[in-house]
Parts: sequence; C-alpha cells; structure tokens
Amino acid sequence: MIKGTSEAEGILIFLFQNNQLAIRVALSAYIIKYDNSYKEFMKQFIFPTIFILFTISAFSQTEHLKIAWPEEYKWKVYLNQDNDTTHLTQILPEKEDFKTWTISGSTMSVKYLKITSTHQVVQSMTESSLSESPKAKLTVLEKNDSTKNIWILFKIETPDFPNDPIPESQLYYVIQGEQTLYMNFIALREAILSNDFIEKWTKVFKSSKLVYQK
Repeated sequence: MIKGTSEAEGILIFLFQNNQLAIRVALSAYIIKYDNSYKEFMKQFIFPTIFILFTISAFSQTEHLKIAWPEEYKWKVYLNQDNDTTHLTQILPEKEDFKTWTISGSTMSVKYLKITSTHQVVQSMTESSLSESPKAKLTVLEKNDSTKNIWILFKIETPDFPNDPIPESQLYYVIQGEQTLYMNFIALREAILSNDFIEKWTKVFKSSKLVYQK
C-alpha cells in the first residue's frame, strides 16, 4: 500500500493502475477530497449503521439511475462488479473488446456517499486526470448545485498519455441520489469530443431518471 493512503484508497489505486480502460479515471474519483482528517473523511463517506437500517426498513426500496443507452451500438456488458460499497458496470459495442474498443460506456454507483457540492467531483477528477496525463483538460459544461439531486456534466479530453500515444476523452454525467453518488460516462478514443457527440450524449444522460424498486 502507498504510504499515507487508507485501505480503501489503496484498493482503488491498485484498480486504477491495473485497469486498461477509461474506467480507471472514474474509479479514482471515488476518493473525493475533503479538507478535514481521515476521521472526518470516513464520517462523510459512511452513514451510521442505525440510520441505514432504519432507511431500508422504512422504505424497503432500492434506488437506481436508469439510463436509456442508444440501441444502435448493440451494447454488451463487459464488466459488472457489485459489492457493499460500489456497483461498477462497463458496456462495449458487441463487436469490440477491451483492447480494440472505440467507444465505451460506464456507470459507477458509490453507495452511502453524499456530496454537498459538485466542486468536489471537479476537484477530484481534475487531479486524477492530470495524474494520468499532464495534457488532460477538464471542462465543465453544465451543473446544478441548487436542486435536491445535484448534478454536473463535464468532459475530459486527453490527446495522449506518457506511455500511450492513443488519445482518450470522456463525457461525464454525475448525479447525487438519496444515499448514492452515480458517476456515468461515455468514452471515445479521440483527442477531442465533437459538438455533435456532446449534444447527443448530453440528451441521453439528462434524460436518465432515478427510479425506486421494492
């Protein structure tokens, strides 16, 4: 484990360094930066067990973010991992694989995490992307910090990486649920995202809905 990191951070850093796909950036964003100590960090990330049990028993519903991924790509699930803290899914077009993909979609649900400002996401993602490549550029496109479920739409464009000449760019949509932070993005192996691409996927992401199932 890297000196000065928590166990959770160490696990995420390991995944970050060993994943060859764009999801490495989303995983690193799980480590949202706080100005206080690690104790305060844990208080912000983990709700008291009694409160969680009360919420589950009181409402008996599971929250999900429903996204209508365009069917034209004939998506297949490449990665689907779920545990007590996160649910990570990655999809690719049916004829592509993790080595040759040209477009990929990813969703990550960070359970029991509630942020108070989208700036926390921007700060963490900026640091993460720059650690991957000094040429990475994050641009905020839209955000709303005044609504109940705060959300932000931004892009990260990277022309190349220190050990990889292949460019990669992502359009992110992050929204806060009741007790879960939903991080979603569509990635291209391109240095710049076109306006048409951004417009198309902005409609897809902003049309998503938080749904509740018993």
